[in-house]
Amino acid sequence: MDRCVLESDPYRVLEGMAIAGYAVGASRGYVYCRAEYPLAIARLRTAIRQAREAGLLGATLADTAFGFEVEVRLGAGAFVSGEETALIASVEGKRGTPRPRPPYPAAAGLWHQPTLINNVETFANIPAIIRNGGDWLAAIGTEKSKGTKVFALAGRVVNVGLVEVPMGITLREIVYDIGGGPLDGRRLKAVQTGGASGGCIPAEYLDMPVDYESLTAIGSMMGSGGMVVMDDTVCMVDVARYFMDFCREESCGKCVPCRVGQA
Repeated sequence: MDRCVLESDPYRVLEGMAIAGYAVGASRGYVYCRAEYPLAIARLRTAIRQAREAGLLGATLADTAFGFEVEVRLGAGAFVSGEETALIASVEGKRGTPRPRPPYPAAAGLWHQPTLINNVETFANIPAIIRNGGDWLAAIGTEKSKGTKVFALAGRVVNVGLVEVPMGITLREIVYDIGGGPLDGRRLKAVQTGGASGGCIPAEYLDMPVDYESLTAIGSMMGSGGMVVMDDTVCMVDVARYFMDFCREESCGKCVPCRVGQA
């Protein structure tokens, strides 16, 4: 999902980062991108070059006293580097392993400096919010989960791909109205959300709203926006084994629960 944002409209991300940098007084930003995404990297670097040429990045941004630079840092694709302190370590050129908090990145992050760290999707949303106002965003979604969310709809479903939906939409609407339902008219068994660290939501919860609070309440989470549809041909034991194997292989081995508990 984030890869597609960088491939299709990296300018939104750069603009959002520059606005955020101005708000917190930062003069430099980093985009951490998996090296397996060459198209996203190429387009992001092109966008950075064009923004500098247009005076929208650099020492004097848009003819003001504010300067902001953006640099691309490549990662090896380690799952653990999705955790913010592990990501920071990887950007610094170290092995991507988490560290205890506090101190939090806002106090001591990249090279022990105060650091604002956010997802690509978050930065991409900033220009639209600035342009349209907070009330515009607040009118979309639920009481506590505002705005829209992009999901990567995949698995045993007719229509796969990226979908952007308002927070609070039901799983049924996503799977059936947008996704076209399970392949070959099969019966839905579960929907997995939140990636490998998320959970599998049984079909009985199809009419639940999709927002941060509701997903957490039933033992799953929003995560990076992955959504895998599983029909009645899928063995949940195999699914559980797959995700346990994945987490074991991707663990950095630093903490006992991962190193021993998944061995």
